[in-house]
Amino acid sequence: MRFAVSYSTPLHGTDPDRLIGYAQHAEACGFEGLYVPEHVVLYPGATVGAVEMPPSLPYADPLDLLAFVAAATDRLLLGTGVLLLPYHHPVVLAKRLATIDVLSKGRMRLLTVGLGGLPGEATAVGVDFRSRGRRADEAIDVLRLLWGGDADGVSFHGEFFDFERVCSFPKPHGATALPIHVGGSSRAAARRVGLRGDGYFPGGLLTPDERAAQWKLARSVATEAGRDPDALEYTRWGSTELSAQRVEAYAAQGVTRIVVGSGADTLAEQRDDLSGFADRFGLRPTKGDQRLSRQ
Repeated sequence: MRFAVSYSTPLHGTDPDRLIGYAQHAEACGFEGLYVPEHVVLYPGATVGAVEMPPSLPYADPLDLLAFVAAATDRLLLGTGVLLLPYHHPVVLAKRLATIDVLSKGRMRLLTVGLGGLPGEATAVGVDFRSRGRRADEAIDVLRLLWGGDADGVSFHGEFFDFERVCSFPKPHGATALPIHVGGSSRAAARRVGLRGDGYFPGGLLTPDERAAQWKLARSVATEAGRDPDALEYTRWGSTELSAQRVEAYAAQGVTRIVVGSGADTLAEQRDDLSGFADRFGLRPTKGDQRLSRQ
């Protein structure tokens, strides 16, 4: 089992010293990576389910934030939970993601994409809310095509994106593509995992039976598509209060990574939460551990 942490700018703000202090402590504790969320815009009355989102919540740009974190850390992998893929042009996004990966020496490896659930957000960026699933599927294909292309260029002719013999450099660090995990709590998201994803990171509004059914669906769709279902990673949200027994239960469900976060009010309290979890599960690197070395 791997363990990563999340950092919420809507909850804790955008103070750079607090962000870096949290990220560096997470790295020192032995956590695998750091996840951050995204909303491009909010508006009065925006709701997710029954929860209204105050429009003044400070959602920082996730990729700019991760680039900032990368410059202040050595090992921590960089993740999004989730990047709202339909609201990004994949030609521009391919360049941004590859650049972060190169400058961080291969650490932009926990990219998770989703569709977004706020119609007004889609309208604000000129995207038809009803088409965002098809747009996301096409964007995933475009990202991989551009990362894998050479100096002769690649072409794509789809419903939303169209280009002829274009080249996108730099490439990801030592790789022909970055892993793309899929977030979401719907059967459509599970099918997207099976057809295109490298992993699944479902949301938190599912019953245990629904989670099991969707993970099973993702794996079966992968099999039908000629992909290896055992190669799919399975990430879940957790709490710093998780017990060893609960982690074992996650593992029995096929979970390969748990993402925890601290809702404490101060950085000192957040550090204590992460330290306690790391000590309980033996995450801290020891002297001579390669995790202490720079990439």
